[in-house]
Amino acid sequence: MGLTDLDLVAFGFFLVAWGGYHLAVERFGPARASLNTRMADYRRAWMDQLLARENRIVDATIMGSLQSGAAFFASTSLFAVGGVFALLQATETALVLFADLPFGIETTRAAFEAKVGGLGVIFVYAFFKYAWSYRLFNYAAILVGAIPQDVSDPGTAAARARAAQMTIVAGRHFNRGQRAFFFALAYLGWFVSPWVLIVATTAVLVVMAHRQFGSDALAALDVEKHPSP
Repeated sequence: MGLTDLDLVAFGFFLVAWGGYHLAVERFGPARASLNTRMADYRRAWMDQLLARENRIVDATIMGSLQSGAAFFASTSLFAVGGVFALLQATETALVLFADLPFGIETTRAAFEAKVGGLGVIFVYAFFKYAWSYRLFNYAAILVGAIPQDVSDPGTAAARARAAQMTIVAGRHFNRGQRAFFFALAYLGWFVSPWVLIVATTAVLVVMAHRQFGSDALAALDVEKHPSP
């Protein structure tokens, strides 16, 4: 295929970084302190507040906004997939371009096409995540509509829990799609050299980890504990 040992090491590092970040944010201990997990609690709080509102236009507006975001990124993913096919058709031109870049290294056609194929897989994965997220937000909207107006109804608590959990699952898949976009940016470094892939992956990993565990957005959730002067 024309890939060197360093290429394989760099690609392995890329996969380990992506998988490790996924586990840290969604599975292992650090996940409990992540921004995504904290926002899941506020999704449940949203449904608690919904029960107190007789008019749920606000909730319908929020749900529509969430669906629109997922639809936008799903469409963007399709454009990105189209760009991958266009890049495959311009392989010869791209090979010359990347070879002329500073620190760029010459590569074979097979290796370049393999890298482009990997990029296409990432964008297809992102599309499926965004499209599924859009569908799940659609289901969540239906579940919200199914929550009884009467809070004394014995089925209200379960209906509220179902709607909240569906929005959490939809948000989780949306986050996975965004994660794929961010790592796709790092993946582009591979077209320059394996070392650039390693550096770019590390940079993306650091930025994303900071946003989840140390960003001002996370601090905003604790503003009642530590109010600004």
